[in-house]
Amino acid sequence: MNLSKALTVTLLMGFLFCVIFVLTKEQTPLPQPGEAATDFTYPDKDGNDVSLSDFVGSVVYVDVWATWCGPCRAEMPFLHDLESEYSDKNVTFIGVSVDEEKNRQSWLDMMVDKDMKGVQLFADGWSQITKDYAINYIPRFMLFDTEGNVADLDAASPSSDDIRSSLDALLAE
Repeated sequence: MNLSKALTVTLLMGFLFCVIFVLTKEQTPLPQPGEAATDFTYPDKDGNDVSLSDFVGSVVYVDVWATWCGPCRAEMPFLHDLESEYSDKNVTFIGVSVDEEKNRQSWLDMMVDKDMKGVQLFADGWSQITKDYAINYIPRFMLFDTEGNVADLDAASPSSDDIRSSLDALLAE
């Protein structure tokens, strides 16, 4: 066998190995609506660890975002209005920033500048939450029921009227 054929066979075998590896690799399935949420824990602005599970007993609306994300910033006024509208209801709003450590101060400043409400957490980059919930873009909104189960992993944004009917339905349960 000449060198060219040997190289081709070697490359083909490597390619097939990679395909087989990817196809047989065990993937963690996303929790489905009604199933227990995958918990996450991140520090708040004061450095205190806060977990999703801390809010069992409340409907939870999670916003995964970053300071550098234009669409995330565009949703902020709508989120602020939504938080005000539901301030007397059993809804907890959690913001999870995927900013990296080098942008922590920008995150802290934005919370003050934009008068951000709710629970604000710092995930330090595309961390475990993005893997556990297959988050490949931001902003990403998720809803969890009062029992800590998934309601919607691709929930409507604050600028959509659909989010109100989703929140109201969970509050009525």
